[in-house]
Amino acid sequence: MSVVTPSTPSVPARVDVVLPCLDEAAALPWVLARIPAGWRALVVDNGSTDGSADIARSLGATVVHEPLRGFGAACHAGLSAATADVVCFCDCDASLDPGLLVPFVREVLDGEADLVLGRRRARGPGAWPAHARAGNFALARMLRRRTGVRLHDLGPLRAARREPLLALGLSDRRSGYPLQMVVRAADAGWRIAEHDVPYLPRTGTSKVTGTWLGTWHAVRDMSRVLAEPPAGRRAVR
Repeated sequence: MSVVTPSTPSVPARVDVVLPCLDEAAALPWVLARIPAGWRALVVDNGSTDGSADIARSLGATVVHEPLRGFGAACHAGLSAATADVVCFCDCDASLDPGLLVPFVREVLDGEADLVLGRRRARGPGAWPAHARAGNFALARMLRRRTGVRLHDLGPLRAARREPLLALGLSDRRSGYPLQMVVRAADAGWRIAEHDVPYLPRTGTSKVTGTWLGTWHAVRDMSRVLAEPPAGRRAVR
């Protein structure tokens, strides 16, 4: 298992980074300062009331407004607004450094993988609560049984090509979106890679995994995704 660092040289051009955002005013300056030069930050405002959209815009980000609440809704709005060949995803709470995405993108562009994910490694107390780690571990095991893909984490830091991502027909608009991306990519025969990344204590209050209730909702959403039949047996709507 390799460990990536934000100092990786040779930054690829023409990359969009989707940053789902709900009241992340305090974290935005740190996150946006770490977007690699030449890449575009797509901050998807999901109903913030703390001025996040204005702060993001003032710092040079492109702001996309998504009124439908939900992590998946924000992620998919960003994917739909993206125009670059390669699209990345990163949380907007300063728990993950978007600079870590550089080698992920290089791996996609070099044809070594179709989807690259970050395996979170907690740095500092409170970075990843025990109940959230337990839920993630259980889902990773369920994913392995469902698809055969051996991942340790279903984290939000990831990179892939835009057109194939859109072709997956992702439909979850809540917490199941990241898992649905992996499940459908696996069903489509994608090569999926995973690399260790440092996971820092987030800035502000978590909307999902910071509480038992939030974690339960996330696990429920993701369990529903795992119950989807493989692509060949999925009902056509």
